[in-house]
Amino acid sequence: MMGKRTGVQETLFYEFSLEQHVPDNHLLRSIDRLIDLSGIREHLRPFYSTMGRPSIDPELLIRMLLIGYCMGIRSERRLCEEVHLNLAYRWFCQLGLDGTVPDHSTFSKNRHGRFRESNLLREVFELTVRRCIETGLVGGEGFAVDASLIQADANRRLAVPGDEGLPPDAAGRAVKEYLAVLDDAAFGASTPVVPKRLSPTDPAARYSAATPNQAFFSYSTNYLIDLRHAVIVDVEATTSVRQAEVTAQRRMIERVQQTFGFWPERLAADGAYGDAANLAWLVEEKGVEPHIPVFDKSARNDGTFARSDFTFDHENDFYTCPGGHQLRASNRNFTTPHSRVDKDGFIRYRARVKDCSGCEFRQRCTPNTPARKIMRSVHEGARDMARDIAQTDAYVTSRRQRKKVEMLFAHLKRILKLDRLRLRGPNGARDEFLLAATAQNLRKMAKLMPVISLQRAT
Repeated sequence: MMGKRTGVQETLFYEFSLEQHVPDNHLLRSIDRLIDLSGIREHLRPFYSTMGRPSIDPELLIRMLLIGYCMGIRSERRLCEEVHLNLAYRWFCQLGLDGTVPDHSTFSKNRHGRFRESNLLREVFELTVRRCIETGLVGGEGFAVDASLIQADANRRLAVPGDEGLPPDAAGRAVKEYLAVLDDAAFGASTPVVPKRLSPTDPAARYSAATPNQAFFSYSTNYLIDLRHAVIVDVEATTSVRQAEVTAQRRMIERVQQTFGFWPERLAADGAYGDAANLAWLVEEKGVEPHIPVFDKSARNDGTFARSDFTFDHENDFYTCPGGHQLRASNRNFTTPHSRVDKDGFIRYRARVKDCSGCEFRQRCTPNTPARKIMRSVHEGARDMARDIAQTDAYVTSRRQRKKVEMLFAHLKRILKLDRLRLRGPNGARDEFLLAATAQNLRKMAKLMPVISLQRAT
């Protein structure tokens, strides 16, 4: 028989518990067990007045932001609506059933004010890294680094030619931030090349055609990860230029050493980080083995001898060609010694014209010039070390493990939906990248540290 709900008098009193309606295996329940945000108030205390009415709890704002980035909710307006309706979100934010959800404008005011002044978002990110260290998810021996382009909130159709500069009426917070980072090696000072196009709304974003798709304005998010479980140990926002990404790699390694005391034994990266100066910095200043392809353009495709066909004598400082002749940095003695290193950090080793003119290998060595010359970097020792490492089995393993960084970028864009920024300016990009990396670490811990293991640990 078909049943029918009968109208009955509503119950006068209800007993309802949010705790009972959030499943034990819910992602937010695991995250709540993993991270303690109670220190946020103490961190922000100097940035609040001792007078006036109480503000919205900053821990509530951070918990809501973590929900947004963990669950791929990109809009703060929609985030407020979801927290208002979703029981699990209310439970994680400790709002109860009758708690008031803050207005979406509150996030903007705090982000541009106290959160940035106190560097709170980096503090929260480093809190997750410390938690990963405590639970044994970070080894600290092998790191990997890479960068990925994230589309900026800038319309390419409104761009202006880069050599003309910004229009006189360009104004706004993003423009002020752009002017503030013109001398920063991670942004304006990363390269002397004038960008092809500038965005009046977000001029710090770089016009990039690095992908097969249509060119767009972008920022780069740089990850330094631990290779044991692909935990992000540092993140940096830069302009989308290779030199800026190398600068970010150095900053992240130094910051990890100062903050967490990690001195990695090896670093895995792609060829963009394989220039001579960077390899020398890793080997000579940091004592890190570079598991990185050497950035080298000495190979030739016209059938003539490459630099690898010449033998270098370290003790006597000269090259020996296949014909048995010597190439020296100087073939005569100068009364006043002068530097043989050019502005790019290279030394030219030249053969004698009379040696090359009668050599049987002339057509295979230097058919178009009177004598052969070879460029050698002042950091060639570090380059040779990287070449030797590239012949080992450990290098093969590092090359395979380096793909973990690319997987994190794929997760960032496809699962967390951070394929385009909402916030403008270098500070906006930095805020979004820090929160996204925090969310990825929290999701990683929730996956690798089951509830049972956490209960046993406590």
